[in-house]
Amino acid sequence: MAEHPHAMLVRKGYDAFTNGDLDTLSGMMTGDCTHHVPGSHPLSGDFKGRDAIMDMYGRLFSETGGTLRVDLRTVLVDGRGHAVSMHRISADRNGKHIEENGGIVFRIVGDKISDLDECIEDIDASNDFWV
Repeated sequence: MAEHPHAMLVRKGYDAFTNGDLDTLSGMMTGDCTHHVPGSHPLSGDFKGRDAIMDMYGRLFSETGGTLRVDLRTVLVDGRGHAVSMHRISADRNGKHIEENGGIVFRIVGDKISDLDECIEDIDASNDFWV
């Protein structure tokens, strides 16, 4: 059975992210795409537009000295423009280590990602890590 196109799009995005291929990743998003990051730390909030999102992704890698790892576990789709990913992240920063489960709710229009709502396992731990 063939994988749904929205699941394939999300998997392609994770692959581009983990390989640092921000050009490919940017091309998969609508110009007005927004990535919502939970928490109350410098890398949380609403990142609107491809440039703002790519800058935030770049900061994730630079702030962790390249130690950020994301392991995609599964992708679920509804066939109506939504996909949900589950992943496990790990990273080191300023003598701190984080390892936790997370997920992203994607909204997809045509063949482009238009919105990403990130969810994390422990908001307090995430806030502590990024402060």
